[in-house]
Amino acid sequence: MSQKEVTLQITGMTCAACATKIEKGLKKIEGVEDANVNLALEKTKIKYDPDKTDVTKFKEKVQSLGYGVVSDKVEFDITGMTCAACATKIEKRLNKLDGVEKAGVNFAIETVLVEYNPDQVSIPDMKEAIKKLGYTLEQKKENAGEKVDHRQKEIEKQQGKFLFSAILSFPLLWAMVSHFEFTSFIWLPDMFMNPWVQFALATPVQFIVGRQFYVGAYKALRNKSANMDVLVALGTSAAYFYSLYLSIMSIGSNAHMVELYYETSAVLITLIILGKLFEAKAKGRSSEAIKKLMGLQAKNATVARDGQEMIIPIEEVLEGDIVFVKPGEKVPVDGEIVEGRSALDESMLTGESIPVDKTIGDHVIGSTINKNGFLKIKATKVGKDTALAQIIKVVEEAQGSKAPIQRLADVISGIFVPIVVSIAIVTFLVWYFAVSPGEFAEALEKFIAVLVIACPCALGLATPTSIMAGSGRAAEFGILFKGGEHLETTHRLDTIILDKTGTVTNGKPSLTDVILAEGMDETEFLVLVGTSERNSEHPLAEAIVEGIKEKGIELGSSDTFEAIPGFGIQSTVNGKQLFIGTRRLMAKHNIDVQNELAKMENLEKQGKTAMLVAIDGRYAGIVAVADTIKETSKEAIARLHNMGLDVVMITGDNTQTAQAIADQVGIKQVIAEVLPEGKAEEVKKLQQAGKKVAMVGDGINDAPALATADIGMAIGTGTDVAMEAADITLIRGDLTSIADAIFMSKKTITNIKQNLFWALAYNSLGVPIAAVGFLAPWLAGAAMAFSSVSVVLNALRLQRIKLKA
Repeated sequence: MSQKEVTLQITGMTCAACATKIEKGLKKIEGVEDANVNLALEKTKIKYDPDKTDVTKFKEKVQSLGYGVVSDKVEFDITGMTCAACATKIEKRLNKLDGVEKAGVNFAIETVLVEYNPDQVSIPDMKEAIKKLGYTLEQKKENAGEKVDHRQKEIEKQQGKFLFSAILSFPLLWAMVSHFEFTSFIWLPDMFMNPWVQFALATPVQFIVGRQFYVGAYKALRNKSANMDVLVALGTSAAYFYSLYLSIMSIGSNAHMVELYYETSAVLITLIILGKLFEAKAKGRSSEAIKKLMGLQAKNATVARDGQEMIIPIEEVLEGDIVFVKPGEKVPVDGEIVEGRSALDESMLTGESIPVDKTIGDHVIGSTINKNGFLKIKATKVGKDTALAQIIKVVEEAQGSKAPIQRLADVISGIFVPIVVSIAIVTFLVWYFAVSPGEFAEALEKFIAVLVIACPCALGLATPTSIMAGSGRAAEFGILFKGGEHLETTHRLDTIILDKTGTVTNGKPSLTDVILAEGMDETEFLVLVGTSERNSEHPLAEAIVEGIKEKGIELGSSDTFEAIPGFGIQSTVNGKQLFIGTRRLMAKHNIDVQNELAKMENLEKQGKTAMLVAIDGRYAGIVAVADTIKETSKEAIARLHNMGLDVVMITGDNTQTAQAIADQVGIKQVIAEVLPEGKAEEVKKLQQAGKKVAMVGDGINDAPALATADIGMAIGTGTDVAMEAADITLIRGDLTSIADAIFMSKKTITNIKQNLFWALAYNSLGVPIAAVGFLAPWLAGAAMAFSSVSVVLNALRLQRIKLKA
């Protein structure tokens, strides 16, 4: 069975009950395997079988529940059409693209208007699809580059409503405040005491500004559910219509009606709108990590097209294009250098501040900065395939996913509103019949206060805002969590398994030791050895040559060269005969090295590969090569031990070499000589012993173990296969990122628990306080708004976190 995934932007959600309702509704559609609604991001991610259902049905379902689905629109000019059949062909092709909801071609003016989901399909995708049909799409200049910020539009809309509401509510609030005993000295214009003036001020607030609550409540009740809108509509309507009743009763009387409750409904709506405004702005700040990552991308690229140099938008760069990058410019796409040499600042990806020298044949990453040389780069990955685009995608998916801890909030919010309405009705009846018999106004106040204080907004925001902020902050440190569930699980780890090669070590051998025979000149020795080894393709030979070149020694060419498999090499350089290799090679040519074997064995105990060198039949020295340990490995492993974690090293290397590396970095437990498929088995053994295991690796052979572990961590400098199998990618290739990932997980989970505690505490304490009469309705509204904003602000503290042990 094939499976697809789609993300839709939802509008109109007000609380956790809305998110739960949409989630349940989508899951009822045949073919939907899973649906996850994120209130903070206002998005839903749906996994479905495309043979049974499609995106259109999801949109219809969401809309039938009373919410909206955001679509982007774009208009293109079309070139190449000759008849109506062309228009039909283009329309059909666009409508078949995943993410295109509706495409309509106007043959007369040669344009096409497309409604699409930007999370599924991009403008370059549409252009490429039509290009294959033989036509060209050109985005109309008036909408090119425009991208609608739906959250910003909503903020602006709520700002307008709040100002309108605040202006009308202020005289009502003034009238209310001036009638407290301790504020009776405040002057109040007489007209504000007139019930019909108050009616005129309150009515627009109730039915124009408050219309969104009535619409939301109607849609919720129509679908046999209840949400925050129901509570607000009930509470404010009760205050407004009771006041209207009293106003009508006052007709014919000259007395001012001071016991009206117009201000209760108007001020409540104003405060709730203000709370929503603060909440929207704060939620916008929680996605700052994505905005920062997107800001790293280059906007334009200089390419060679048809023999000409031209500047085009980054979206139009194609795979295979030759891109020109001048000093100081950002590299626009991932690619390979075909001409030039320069140093590139890759700190945005690796965290390493020192620029990396690059030359012809080297791979470059989009959004890194070219420091000093002119480069020509062949584009190998463009658009959504670039490294940065993939990082952004992982962060977005993590922020949109749901952590298991959120299930508690979902269960509570699903039953919360009906319970609150019941409590409010009981409160009204108790006050009206028992506490203050016959005092309808007093009982109504308590009823309204209970309804308003109990809105479950904070509960719905408690988890997703923390996940957004935590995963976003982690991404800034080069730690990519693939989902909220991994962010939650990581803090429970107790055992870390480290692959050796490329994880603890650099994964690339280098020259470590040169030991000379007595009387041997070092420079001459290195020239002869380096010149001999440069003819070999063996990785160890490459390491020797590279190490000698780094000492500034120039190498010549060999007169003769022969590789002897299993033994080493023999060559002639400047008339001198050299043998470089094993003990057996020396024995075969009767070269006495007996007194040097102890030195060789000592190097091998350190995990190094030692090679004997003989010149003109006499022992001349030893060169040793080793896969060197990463500079931060020892410190990182000590930090993991200090955190109370067990650290295990696993490798396919022999026990002696593995143990030597482990001793250097402080690892006590070593599992050596393990085949690739055996690594996953070792992970299972630890899990069966009750351990929560993380596997850290970088190669294709680590993929099974990464997938088997409770948490798989892929070193970002490793293979794509390893990163695909892992739950977390450590971009910087540094083992200190393991401890950082666990630290961020602990901080995020602590933050979520704080949010859930305060969200539940607000409601648990607020409801009884309101019920016993210690909370005026307008204060309840202010407290409810503050609860949502405070939860979001608490989550945003994660964005300022500094990494430490």
